[in-house]
Amino acid sequence: MGLFHEIVKKPWLDDGDDIDAINNPAAFFLPVSKVGLRVFLVVVSVIFTLLNIAYVDRMTFGSWRAMPEPWVLWLNSVLLIGSSLAFQWARASAKRDNLDAMRDGLHIGGVLTVGFLAGQLFVWRQLVDLGYYADANTANAFFYLLTALHGAHMLGGLVAWWRCVSSMWQGSPVSDLRLRVELCTTYWHYLLLIWLVVFGLLLIS
Repeated sequence: MGLFHEIVKKPWLDDGDDIDAINNPAAFFLPVSKVGLRVFLVVVSVIFTLLNIAYVDRMTFGSWRAMPEPWVLWLNSVLLIGSSLAFQWARASAKRDNLDAMRDGLHIGGVLTVGFLAGQLFVWRQLVDLGYYADANTANAFFYLLTALHGAHMLGGLVAWWRCVSSMWQGSPVSDLRLRVELCTTYWHYLLLIWLVVFGLLLIS
């Protein structure tokens, strides 16, 4: 009976639900915050792409003297990977309305990110103590520029993370935090990808 009803059904006589969805512009658009994040990531991608191209091009000059890769950079990479995985856990938990797991994921992700930034500052201090100043060589300048730019974007992400965590501490329901957690997760995954590209360039230089 159900199959026969589908065959003989006249779509022009439907109850209008589909038409209402079509006439509703909001049904075809992402939330403003998602659109804003995507536009921002496109801009950041262009900036890092141009810097990476300039980095690779400058490597061909005879005056290029590559910097060493301190082992702490590997540890920092692991910390950033861990933070990205923690945010993914928080995102999945938010979709399941699991407040406790979401809270743990956000806390772990934030702590690991702070550890990553502290590790980057430690690397800077270590290299400066060894005499690798930014004005001593183009490779040095690129290293500090790329890592500083990436670190600045991570700090910006921590601001968004802090606002999300603050709302969670104030008792906001998971449904109100779900979008914020999703945006933070997307941003962390993106910055992890950027860092892996930058770290890869440092390794091959």
